[in-house]
Amino acid sequence: MSECTHDCSTCGQNCASRTAPQDLHEAPHKMSKIKKVIGVVSGKGGVGKSMTSAMMAVSMRRLGYQCGILDADITGPSIPKLFGIHARAMGDENGIWPIKSRTGIDVMSINLLLENEEDPVVWRGPVIAGAVKQFWSDVIWQDVDFLFVDMPPGTGDVPLTVFQTLPVDGIIVVASPQELVSMIVAKAVKMAKMMNIPILGIVENMSYVVCPDCGRKIQVFGDSHVDEVAAKYELPVLAKMPIDPTLAKNADEGLIETFVGDYLDGAAQAVAALLK
Repeated sequence: MSECTHDCSTCGQNCASRTAPQDLHEAPHKMSKIKKVIGVVSGKGGVGKSMTSAMMAVSMRRLGYQCGILDADITGPSIPKLFGIHARAMGDENGIWPIKSRTGIDVMSINLLLENEEDPVVWRGPVIAGAVKQFWSDVIWQDVDFLFVDMPPGTGDVPLTVFQTLPVDGIIVVASPQELVSMIVAKAVKMAKMMNIPILGIVENMSYVVCPDCGRKIQVFGDSHVDEVAAKYELPVLAKMPIDPTLAKNADEGLIETFVGDYLDGAAQAVAALLK
């Protein structure tokens, strides 16, 4: 008999100390009604993960679905700014209520609880992870078809907390065209597989820029490697988003919901299929 690893989920022995697999998922608020939870992840920062989270919620809202965004990037929250939300979230005897955007997307972020939205959050990992848990268990997400979780980059405390605490139905991996993307995507994909979380596909951000004069697509960061990386892990490429000055301007002005581009339509259809 091999040495016991104390991981009964991977062991076929029927010993006396064997225990049943434990479900560590925590229940949402008793008044919440959430159909699907979608994580938006990346192996590193600066690839447009928050932008993708926001645009996915906007795209799904345009398809007629009720959406919410749980901003799990506690130390670098940017979701409220993208939607032009500056009000503070309020609570009552029932729990905490998210702020609704102009088109009815529910948003909860640490910035909505701070006295000054520019104040830094200087907390240690366990406290940050605890705040994310509270955004799930204490916030009232009413009648949400898709709750997008905008996670911080990497594979640290918060992604681990989200994967263990929330019943994540699938993740979208956000990447950029640089050759480094192979290693970055690999880390995110392998963590998801370790946690048995389905991967819906990859969104490549900053894929190209369109010349305003001739309309030619210019690959600013060189040849894209996302297709070969996706093929390696047998994942679909859900979208290739360009560098779009209009989108950037709308995001800076808090008007992300007014952008009319259809870059993420394919990704939206893949997410919508989870309800069918």
